[in-house]
Amino acid sequence: MACQDLREFLDKLEKAGELHRVGVEVDPVLEMAEITDRMSKSPEGGKALLFERVKGSRFPAATNIFGSTRRVCAALEVEELAGLTRRMTELLQQVKADNAHDAGTALAGNHEFARYRPVAVEKGACREVVEQVPDLSAYPILKSWPGDGRPGGDGRFITLPLVFTRDPDTGIANCGMYLVQVISPALAGIRWRRESGGGGHLAKYRARGERMPVSIALGGDPATIFSAMLPLPDSIDEMQFAGFLRGKPVELVCSLTSGIMVPAHAEMVIEGYIDPVETCPGGEFGNHTGFYAPARELPAMHITCITRRREPIFPSTVVGPPPMEDCYMAKAAERLMLPFTRLGLPEIMEINLPLEGIFHGAAVVSIDKRFPGHARQVMAVLWAQGWLRNARLLVLVDGDVDVQDLSHTFWKVLNSVNWTRDLVVADQSGDDGRPESGFPYCGKLGIDATRKLPGEGTEHGWPGEVRMDETIRELVGKRWRDYGFRE
Repeated sequence: MACQDLREFLDKLEKAGELHRVGVEVDPVLEMAEITDRMSKSPEGGKALLFERVKGSRFPAATNIFGSTRRVCAALEVEELAGLTRRMTELLQQVKADNAHDAGTALAGNHEFARYRPVAVEKGACREVVEQVPDLSAYPILKSWPGDGRPGGDGRFITLPLVFTRDPDTGIANCGMYLVQVISPALAGIRWRRESGGGGHLAKYRARGERMPVSIALGGDPATIFSAMLPLPDSIDEMQFAGFLRGKPVELVCSLTSGIMVPAHAEMVIEGYIDPVETCPGGEFGNHTGFYAPARELPAMHITCITRRREPIFPSTVVGPPPMEDCYMAKAAERLMLPFTRLGLPEIMEINLPLEGIFHGAAVVSIDKRFPGHARQVMAVLWAQGWLRNARLLVLVDGDVDVQDLSHTFWKVLNSVNWTRDLVVADQSGDDGRPESGFPYCGKLGIDATRKLPGEGTEHGWPGEVRMDETIRELVGKRWRDYGFRE
């Protein structure tokens, strides 16, 4: 059975030997992040961490809860990550669609998917306590890196939030995982892209000259947290998708002041509104690129109340140089999004997001190449739409290359590419002309490492590959022990 909430998942991890309790007092300013970083970089992602005594707060905090393949599989109730691709493929086979957006629309009317629509309830554990005078300083909110928040801010960020907004025209809700900076006890800045779900909603409220209601949930069951960070098509309800992942609809309760539905089993909910014209100065943030994302003005969220459990557990993730927790979350996203990508590009065989690329920063894609220029055409589509549109590096290889074996792939790429012929450079920059991620780049690179067909600059044909005769391979396999080898 899927876990009902965060604490049930932590109990599950503890029984499996995947949770370490830190009983001594730990400072949420830098110290907690350093501990988490060391654990993340230990073999196989180390263990999830529960900090029972956090300086300056009476509430515990949890980090690195999804920081290994084992814990991701435990969170999503699969034996291996490939099981996520199989489940998603089976679901999409029930609808007719040529792209991810159409698939999302078609799923809305699909009987199987409809079973997972969220259920509204009147009460929830997230409302055991109501704080009419909100105070974010009472909670164990992390400062992960020395430069976080500069200039001027104290660098506290909520890093694992479920940010709920609602389209003012349609009433349809969106849930995204956007970085939230604490500005003061009752004010926060939300760091999202203009093209994101939340950013798109805010544009509509600004056009109307109206305040935008916002609710930020912390915690909830693992599937709900994962769904918030997935780059799902706009036409798919994140909470309905969470129900699909967990095999049971998510229970939602109405926020007291914003009127937005949120997970009833969350640890806490921060409610408020964003003024259509007001912003607040957002500071730098240490990103997974290893560089600080630049400071910029952020939409200002005025907090109207906080509801929570009596003893909430505050979940956080530390973002920084890999390997980190988000690397393993990205691998789950990779497995879930692959079937969506194949809808519009059925020639795609496999995708690998290397841990160093973090989510969509880099992708190795194998294709069933059918005509000259095919690889470049696939690159153009991936960059034009969908979850890989911001990939800084796309490497295209043939379908017989095992992209999950990066050593083998690197060998094939280096020995297949003519750098003057096979590179594709495209421009990319952030909203204000600077890279949003903090990495000092201004462009995207594609590498066509597929075998070249006639018409692709190979006047003398593509050389044959070195392979042993299959009859000899079978003979040696049968006689292996005769040669005196045990294995």
